[in-house]
Amino acid sequence: MPMDIRKIKKLIELLQESGIAEIEIKEGEEAVRISRIGTPGVAAPAVVHVPAAVAPSAPAAVPAEPAIDGHVIAAPMVGTCYLSPAPGSPPFVTVGSRVKKGDVLCIIEAMKIMNQIETDRDGTVVAVMTETGQPVEYGQPLIVIK
Repeated sequence: MPMDIRKIKKLIELLQESGIAEIEIKEGEEAVRISRIGTPGVAAPAVVHVPAAVAPSAPAAVPAEPAIDGHVIAAPMVGTCYLSPAPGSPPFVTVGSRVKKGDVLCIIEAMKIMNQIETDRDGTVVAVMTETGQPVEYGQPLIVIK
């Protein structure tokens, strides 16, 4: 028996309200994966309904990222990263910028709250690993300081 459409609609609402990028639910032989596509904040979930037997059991191998030389400031949460305080404003930091402990490096918007991401040490920015307006995942490298 296929999954109840009311349950699927409830999952879509949950996805939209929480800001989660993707959710997968399995009930017996049935599996549903709902994933956001498009611009963050725009309600455009995609629903893929596949039998559990066809769903992949292991993620595909991801190629290793190149080694990062320096202290990595990683995203402490999932959200949308902004490199400047407002649209059209200059970025908080660029490659070559000198920073001191406590300086704001970027902002991550999560659940409509703007969270300032600060550096935990003095140094020079050697890499900016994301772009403004891009979604970021927990632990994703944002800025490298040396």
